[in-house]
Amino acid sequence: MSSSNVLGGVSAPTDGAPKYVETKAVTKKLGWGKQLVLQLLLAFIAFTVLFPLLWVFSMSLDPRNISRPTTLNLIPPGASLQAYLDVMKQPTSNPVSLPILALNSFLLAASTSIGSVIIGVFAAYAFSRFKFTGRQVLMVGIITVLMLPQIASLAPLFVLLNKVQFAIGDVNFNLRNSLIGVGLAMISGLLPFAIWNLKGYLDTIPKELEEAALIDGASFNQTFFRIILPLATPALAVTAFLGFLSGWTEFALSWQFLTNPENFTLSMALWGMTGQFSDNTPWSKFSAMAILVALPVTVVYLALQKYIVSGLAIGGVKG
Repeated sequence: MSSSNVLGGVSAPTDGAPKYVETKAVTKKLGWGKQLVLQLLLAFIAFTVLFPLLWVFSMSLDPRNISRPTTLNLIPPGASLQAYLDVMKQPTSNPVSLPILALNSFLLAASTSIGSVIIGVFAAYAFSRFKFTGRQVLMVGIITVLMLPQIASLAPLFVLLNKVQFAIGDVNFNLRNSLIGVGLAMISGLLPFAIWNLKGYLDTIPKELEEAALIDGASFNQTFFRIILPLATPALAVTAFLGFLSGWTEFALSWQFLTNPENFTLSMALWGMTGQFSDNTPWSKFSAMAILVALPVTVVYLALQKYIVSGLAIGGVKG
């Protein structure tokens, strides 16, 4: 009788060809008691997540404009979309319509997202593939900056950007008081995360792929653009989405830097709708504005969902 070694369902006898043994996955079934507990737990989690959203949506349909909302009516009496119409026309007392605010937020979010990804992927590739003097010191510096809250750099960024100003005819340009200045400040805060996140993913891409391409006659640029970037698409999507989300919801830098209402963003307008006290806040319009602000981010997430999920899953395993 011959002996055999079984590895992962393959029986490899010593005296002949390997024989494949079928293996069946064993599924552990939970009892009805554990199933009930799990279902109740999931229902509770879903309730805690959906309840605030339902409340906000209900208030956006309420024409009574209650000063202190304390009850939830999924469909309030006299429900209408008037709050949405008012918000789209002019959300605040500033003479700026919602499309202009949305365009400003989109330009800020898209530019910071694309800028941080483009610069970050080049820096991440250098840290991942090359050994150079000061590499570890720079990585420690990036981690240190990553641990600091972005709001901590508000004062130095304000002073630095405020020094860049010039006049062309009757136009006075101040880099600090512009969406460009806010975008540069945002990119400086997003770059440490982009570099660290992309480097971790690039480390999982085998170097043998690049070496094989170089042997076949490809240049370094060709291996980077045609091999590395396509393989890093999930990580790029995750980094780009998080950068877009940060730019779309950014408030602190914009509120401190911008003074011209034409440059205001959706987050600034949403804050401008709040009154000194709760009964001074137009809750119907505020809720409608909050939903309109959240919709574009939801659309972007749904569009990139495949890449985001795969990037989060694959990036967590080094191989």
